[in-house]
Amino acid sequence: MNTFGRLFRVHIFGESHGKAVGVTIDGCPAGIPLSPTDFEADLARRKSGAKGTTPRKESDKPELMTGIFEGKTTGAPLTILFRNENVQSKDYSNLKNSPRPGHADFVAQQKFGGFADYRGGGHFSGRLTLPLTAAGVVAKKVCEKLKIQARLVETGGDSDIESAIDRAIEQNQSIGGIVECRIANLPVGLGEPFFDSVESLLSHVVFAIPAIKGIEFGAGFQAARMTGAEHNDNIVSTEGKTETNHAGGINGGITNGNELVFRVAVKPTSSVSTAQNTMNLQKGEVEALKIEGRHDRCIALRVPPVLEAATAIVLADLMLLEQKARRVIT
Repeated sequence: MNTFGRLFRVHIFGESHGKAVGVTIDGCPAGIPLSPTDFEADLARRKSGAKGTTPRKESDKPELMTGIFEGKTTGAPLTILFRNENVQSKDYSNLKNSPRPGHADFVAQQKFGGFADYRGGGHFSGRLTLPLTAAGVVAKKVCEKLKIQARLVETGGDSDIESAIDRAIEQNQSIGGIVECRIANLPVGLGEPFFDSVESLLSHVVFAIPAIKGIEFGAGFQAARMTGAEHNDNIVSTEGKTETNHAGGINGGITNGNELVFRVAVKPTSSVSTAQNTMNLQKGEVEALKIEGRHDRCIALRVPPVLEAATAIVLADLMLLEQKARRVIT
């Protein structure tokens, strides 16, 4: 559904061209200082405007609607709202009968009986990463001792990001990318074996970010080409520090005290200027589709702050669960 987490529960809502998008966080601890200015840095990193991003510009001003009093969280559900102010819905008027290749248009209309909001992708839009990023700002305050940092390391198969973007613009095409996330200062012991492993939970929320198509931890797929002796990380301290970090900071689904490292694959933006073929559902015929509207050349450029947010949400939930477990034990 639209909710993630056990103690730190995040619920996102809204549509790309609806009145607003937003998030409600249930289980946010009381007493956390919070103001609209706290969101500025991460929201600015997610915003469009840089070369290779969509020309659609929104103010993205967070409105703290509930769960806040005199500048601090109250412990009640915290709701953050963002108004949609710059929409051009006419660009999507033909999509109800002619779903875009690579998008959720077709499956959304099928699943919801033709009632889904197709404008700008509706509830499936990357616009919903805005409230997700806002939830991450709050989550980072919950786990403020952790250092969570994501960066774009490759676009279009090239580590030279700017050159790859220039080529995409020149060729009038979109490209994907790889984003790496690193988390320092993690304690040993977060996560559970099997279904609630750290990898399982991170993968769960990461795949809620539109355009994510793959994830790997530590050595990732390269591990399949290594021997056991090569892949194993020799332990060199009583705190669990290791010589290498092929495991990516996780053993048995539980954090081992080393830096947590993972990477995600971001697909090329599906909306491209090149005409593509699709099925006209009203006519029952294949036809050429020219996609209008404002779109990113490389959506991966805007993924790092969203990935940090998703990571912080998982870790905040895990740390609150760990604190609860320790209170029960003592």
